[in-house]
Amino acid sequence: MSITAPAQVRRARPADAAPIAVVHVRSWQGAYRGLLPQEYLDGLDPAARTEPWRRALERDGWPETGTIVAVSDGRVGGFANFGPTRDTDAGGTRVGEIPAIYVLPEAWGTGLGRGLMTAALSQLAACGFESATLWVLDSNARARRFYARAGWTADGSAKQDDIGGALVTEVRYGRPVP
Repeated sequence: MSITAPAQVRRARPADAAPIAVVHVRSWQGAYRGLLPQEYLDGLDPAARTEPWRRALERDGWPETGTIVAVSDGRVGGFANFGPTRDTDAGGTRVGEIPAIYVLPEAWGTGLGRGLMTAALSQLAACGFESATLWVLDSNARARRFYARAGWTADGSAKQDDIGGALVTEVRYGRPVP
């Protein structure tokens, strides 16, 4: 996908499931190369993720929970999820979360991710959330720089997870919702 036009950010629809699955897989394969086992990344398949995405999009809790997509030249180039935090220690009931934000690798550095982040934070603000959190692999320097430029800071929380047979550490970031 070539990003040649400004992206439109809109609410995702069930018909977006297949392109979201492609973005999800291709972004993981690009972003996590060298951070997760290559065999695991090579085995990711958009077709296997399409139906779960379709079901999730059919039952979203809009406007407080949902998925948004960035569309450029008529194609989905990225997506973000938002909703209430899943963390019991995040500091209250008006804390939102961005559990996922992914953009096709060829769209990195184009502003697509920044547009998705701004839209997700705006949606959280419209729903009355006062702050937000997200989790990122501690070894994902590119993503951590992206979040820092957007005003996110590590809050000192960390957790370990097994992804594809690799034990990884994720760190939590937070920021006020504008």
